[in-house]
Amino acid sequence: MKTVEWIDTRHGTLNRSAYSNGNTLPYTGTPFGMHYFVPQSQGGSSWFFDPTYPITQGIRLSHQPSPWMGDYSWLLFTPVSGDLPADNVEALQSSYKESEAVFNPHRVVIDSLRYRVKTTLVPTKRGAKLDLENYGRKNSGLYLSGSDKLSFQWEKESKKLYGSLPQSLNDGKGSLALYFVLDFSCIDHSNIEVRTAKEGSWQASSEGESDSLWITILSEHKKISIDLGTSFISREQAELNLSREVTGHSIDALAAKSAEEWSGYLDRIQVKDRDKQKVLAFNQYLYRLFLFPQTYFEYDEANQPIHFDTYSGSVKTGKFFTNNGFWDTYRTVYPLFSLIAPDIYKDILEGLAHFYKESGHLPKWLSPDERGLMPGTLINAVIADAAVKGLMKEEDKMFFLNAMIKEATTPPSHSKFGRAGVQDMLEYGYVTNEEVENVNQTQDNAYSDFCIRQVADSLGQHETAKRFEKEALNYRNLYEETTQFLRGKSSDGTWTEAFTPEDWGFDYTEGSAWQNAHAFYHDNQGFIELIGGDDAFITRLVDLANEKPVFDIGNYGMEIHEMSEMATADFGQIAISNQPSFHLPYLYTYGRKPEYTQHTVKQLCTHGFSDGFDGFPGDEDNGSMSGWFIFSMLGFYPVTPGTNQYVLGIPQFDEAKIMLPEEKTFSIKVESNVPQYSFVKAVELNGETYTPLYLTHETLSKGGNMTVSLSLLPGRRCIKDDDLPYSLSKEME
Repeated sequence: MKTVEWIDTRHGTLNRSAYSNGNTLPYTGTPFGMHYFVPQSQGGSSWFFDPTYPITQGIRLSHQPSPWMGDYSWLLFTPVSGDLPADNVEALQSSYKESEAVFNPHRVVIDSLRYRVKTTLVPTKRGAKLDLENYGRKNSGLYLSGSDKLSFQWEKESKKLYGSLPQSLNDGKGSLALYFVLDFSCIDHSNIEVRTAKEGSWQASSEGESDSLWITILSEHKKISIDLGTSFISREQAELNLSREVTGHSIDALAAKSAEEWSGYLDRIQVKDRDKQKVLAFNQYLYRLFLFPQTYFEYDEANQPIHFDTYSGSVKTGKFFTNNGFWDTYRTVYPLFSLIAPDIYKDILEGLAHFYKESGHLPKWLSPDERGLMPGTLINAVIADAAVKGLMKEEDKMFFLNAMIKEATTPPSHSKFGRAGVQDMLEYGYVTNEEVENVNQTQDNAYSDFCIRQVADSLGQHETAKRFEKEALNYRNLYEETTQFLRGKSSDGTWTEAFTPEDWGFDYTEGSAWQNAHAFYHDNQGFIELIGGDDAFITRLVDLANEKPVFDIGNYGMEIHEMSEMATADFGQIAISNQPSFHLPYLYTYGRKPEYTQHTVKQLCTHGFSDGFDGFPGDEDNGSMSGWFIFSMLGFYPVTPGTNQYVLGIPQFDEAKIMLPEEKTFSIKVESNVPQYSFVKAVELNGETYTPLYLTHETLSKGGNMTVSLSLLPGRRCIKDDDLPYSLSKEME
């Protein structure tokens, strides 16, 4: 059985707005699909699926990347039978047996107990096929509703329903439209009637505008098939997508094709372990890595890629992707793509270039257009990581370098674009505390400037690199010697009053100083010098881990879910439930205590993650938390995207194989891999003793073999300066 068959997409879907176990949805689709399909338990909010609630309201075509973003251009398919009692999904909902349903990445099967209709849906990139198996006595039907009014046209002769669904944009011109076509021509010897609700009753109609449609299917066949094609461009393009992807294919053939697409990605990392549950869990996380960003382009009649530009309201050439928050995903998703999916990484970069040309800015949070959330311009790290790892042409690096410099030096045209506090950074070297989340803004801007430095250096533009190298050290301007934390500061140099490290908000983003005053990813050695050396640095990190997970709500005014998740996890102030803490367990290695990293990472992986409905310690966020788990289980982690290094941790599988481009393989074998062994005793690379505390991208990408021996207690060793991971200060010496 293929890996995809074992994956239950309900992993991490047991959530509430007040507490997250992933805030994921059970997406069925193709890797990076244009749409995903999700069984709906209850409408009315972004939390529209509950894995413990045995109620179905239909299968929803969704574009929701996060409940905090919400859904858009969604379309709900509710299979029914008999007469339609009411015009709302609550009255139409049915029970189903969760234990008998199928929730796979490439197929979803729901058996409606009320209507006695078993629905199987198999996706394509831009469409789907639905099979309705009616084992009752009443006629089959399909109820359609959406995020807005449906405009439709029913063509009786061809048995095709054409429709469109408008969607207001956040910052673009006009509105987006989802065009769709439903093809019922596979149903022979049947009578199909489309009805709309008018003045409290259902009336036959062939075209118009309606909140919902009721399609009655009078057929001698108990099993019927319906084909779906969609487009964000036009009705004609929807029909073209339908003909290319769905028409003429059986549901089994499409399922096999979708499974093969998933296998093409899932098989890029293969793990073995005596604990089969660990392997199952790993593959559940791996599936999440290949969902976002979503495809937002189509192929025209000449087979050229085109996409709808939300800023001009017109169709443009080229590839494009959406539904991604780069503040989250730059940390883990794109470094993983650089290793195992450089093909999709390059396509995404092409889309980023198109976005800049069309909007005049680099994106921060796309869904489908710019939402303007989170600090900094961390898209710079996505660009720099590709640049230093050889995934970009020289002319593309130059294009992005100019774009990044513009964002770093020019105040944005709108607050949702670019960096906050550009003028402050230029004038003071930090974002002042008149701006919310200023400590995070300053650190993220400094790191983004480091990324500019890296791209400039790769192009041989050494003067530009030197300029932004200096800017990359601006995080130091917020170091306050008395508390030894990075703190907010006013334009006249006055520190924010009444500081306590457990206060959330104000100067910090979704956390306190404990989580958010250590985001100098590119210069940990520089901070070690500021705080007084290795011992002082390790003391800070030990205090961080051993401190009780207490918090004050600060200016949030309530206990937000990130606070709740940290407080209940018992990992001290390491809030692995949120992205600012992702790198914290790996910082001990910079202070010459890799054994602290090894132990902490293993504890987090073992006790913070599971293969169940509550599988994540917090918001999964477009593959970013899955990426943390994947890296950490393999035994290395990219603390500083934009460099070629991965900090070593502790591998946790008996064997792992990373399938690389050009048919190369990097294999990891672990000796004495038992639960009670939490420390690395020795590392061998290609048969030779290996002492550096990092791996380079070049080492991994050319393939090879690494053997890691574990032990009950850490050994004693003297760590050389050259064995420590990258820090900018070290390079500047």
